[in-house]
Amino acid sequence: MSDLNLILLRLQNQHLAEPQFTRPADMVKWLGAVQAQDYNGAKWAIGQRIISGTDKIIEKAFNNGDILRTHVMRPTWHFVAREDIRWMLDLTAARVQAIAATRHRQLELDDKVFSKCSDTLIRELEGGKQLARTQLIDTLKNAGIKTDEQRFVHIMMEMELCQLICSGGVEGKQLTYALLDERAPKIAAINREEALATIAGRYFIAHGPATLQDFAWWSGLTIADCKAGLEMVKPKLANKEGYWFAESGIEPIKSNKAYLLPNYDEYIVSYKDRSATILEKNINKADPRGTIFNHTVIVNGKIEGIWKRELKKSAAVINITVFKQLSKPAYAAINSAAKRYAKFLGLKEAVVKVQ
Repeated sequence: MSDLNLILLRLQNQHLAEPQFTRPADMVKWLGAVQAQDYNGAKWAIGQRIISGTDKIIEKAFNNGDILRTHVMRPTWHFVAREDIRWMLDLTAARVQAIAATRHRQLELDDKVFSKCSDTLIRELEGGKQLARTQLIDTLKNAGIKTDEQRFVHIMMEMELCQLICSGGVEGKQLTYALLDERAPKIAAINREEALATIAGRYFIAHGPATLQDFAWWSGLTIADCKAGLEMVKPKLANKEGYWFAESGIEPIKSNKAYLLPNYDEYIVSYKDRSATILEKNINKADPRGTIFNHTVIVNGKIEGIWKRELKKSAAVINITVFKQLSKPAYAAINSAAKRYAKFLGLKEAVVKVQ
């Protein structure tokens, strides 16, 4: 499969090329999960994939609990739809816990400590309370539980994986935690086989064309589990040279279009092999760590630069660093992308500065 066909299909299937949904939760459900340790960036990731998406619309869905933020894969925070959070954690939590086990031993976090944390957090949060990180650190300290040396981060991740807590809403500029039972009431569980088929279908339909190795990277599941999931959804998919995807019958859009992607955007991070989107010589320019997760400028599906923002009273100043001189249509497309971003933030204009 040529790089051009691959990236055009990915842009289409991820709803970057042509948004289809108006509700943030529908978009998150379509993708399966949206990486979200950068909370504001993840809102923009959803916002540019839905029709007329704005920061306020995404945050309202988050505050209402239509989308929730939790540790569910690899391990890192992701947005997931409310109705998906339990079956996804049932499927993936053990893998994340296995990854964290060594660090837990180093931090002297065991079942006894976690049980005490669970009891303490239930008492503090029950009744619909939503509390910020600093408040819960104090709560645990007052209960005699140490929270230094990353212990708090790992305690809260374990509480999420055990389906005790999840994200609450935003209070001021503070993210909060809440009890999962009060944000996402329990629903009938699905069996492991159905869960594997569901997550495989979501991945390949929304992220394809992609390989089995891409799916294993994204989900954090074993290759055996990923093979089993893929096998169950193969009848719904097309295969070309090891790349699996859903054939929509819609011709991919081939025009100068640009996107200002946030950190950890699904277009970049959800594939183990990212060679189709960037030239080898540009990898360290995009991110000195070589991970290509920095704010990337996408033109016609390729990473052509990186961007940073400065927010003024009524304008978003977008500073662009390109890897090579681009065409006039490409620069025009970048300007259009910057305007979309300013509109998403509720600002009147965008000012683009290219280096």
